[in-house]
Order: sequence, then C-alpha cells, then structure tokens
Amino acid sequence: MAAQTEESDTAREQTKAEQDVDQVRQRAARDQQRLDSGAITSPKDLENLQREIASLAKRQGDLEDVVLEVMERRESAQERVAELTERVGSVQSKIDDASGRRDAAYESLDAEAATVTKEREVVAGAVPADLLKLYDKLREQQGGIGAAKLYQRTCQGCRQELSITDINDIRAAAPDTVVRCENCRRILVRTSESGL
Repeated sequence: MAAQTEESDTAREQTKAEQDVDQVRQRAARDQQRLDSGAITSPKDLENLQREIASLAKRQGDLEDVVLEVMERRESAQERVAELTERVGSVQSKIDDASGRRDAAYESLDAEAATVTKEREVVAGAVPADLLKLYDKLREQQGGIGAAKLYQRTCQGCRQELSITDINDIRAAAPDTVVRCENCRRILVRTSESGL
C-alpha cells in the first residue's frame, strides 16, 4: 500500500511538473509570436521580450529536468509496486494452498471423529456404567486421557515409574479389578508388557 501510495504521489507530481512545463512553453510561444509579428517596435520592449524568452527557455529546461527526475522516481516506484504485487500474489497463493490443506484436514478429522464416536458408543455399551463414569471424570480432569497403559512398570499417562509396593498391589489384584496410578490417578491398563 505504501508503494502504491508513493507511485500515486509521484504520478501526481509528474502531472503537475508537466503542466508547469506546458505553461512555460505556451508563454514562450506567445512571446515568440509577439516578437515575430513585428507589433513591438520599441527597442527596449524588444530587448525585454528577448530576455523574457531566454529566461523562459532556461525555466523550461529546469522544469524538464524536474519532470525527468520525477519520472525516474515514478518508474522506480512502479517497479517496486510490481515486485511487491508479485510477492503478495505468491504469498496469497501459499495462503490459499495452506487453507485448502487445512480445510481438507478438518474434513478428515471430522470424519475420523464421527467414526471414533460411533466406535466409542459401541465399546461404551459393553463397559459397566460406574467404570465409564469414572473414566469420563478422569478424562475431563486429565486433559482428555482417563486411562493409560502400564508399560514396564511405568504409567504412560504421567511417565512415572511405580514403586515396588504399588507394583506388588497391582500384581496381587484380580484381572477385573480397576487399578489406578498413585501419581496421576488415571486408570491403568495392564498388558503382557506391564512388567508384572
């Protein structure tokens, strides 16, 4: 936007400078026409008119230099605008691509969530209500994870190794007994890799 504003400002500046040159050129042409017409007969007036024409020619040259300088700045500003416009287009293309991938990922996640929700409903129907209630409560308290695998005597929920006393208590518990981690209070899922 700043580059576009600069280009617009230099365009206005160029137009004004060109108008100034045109005014000086027109005035010099009028004066030259008066001089050529022979209507002025006084030598003093002729001398003044010739001086004015010479002064206008110098002024026109100075103004044309200003026009050239403004044109160079405008050209530079136009190049900058073109470069930035290209970069904005490139970035916008990347944004559009990333947004498309994000939207596709959302759709995929939504579909997966719907599938998992249906599967959970089926599994939840086979779990005793009090255990499901405990699991849901722990899941809410523990950031979405209510049960963790006991792997090599370590709770995979909090990554803490259980004490030998806790391991012995878990080892002695019946297979259908709900056991929990003493550190994070999550339900521990026992497997052949639990190290019991």
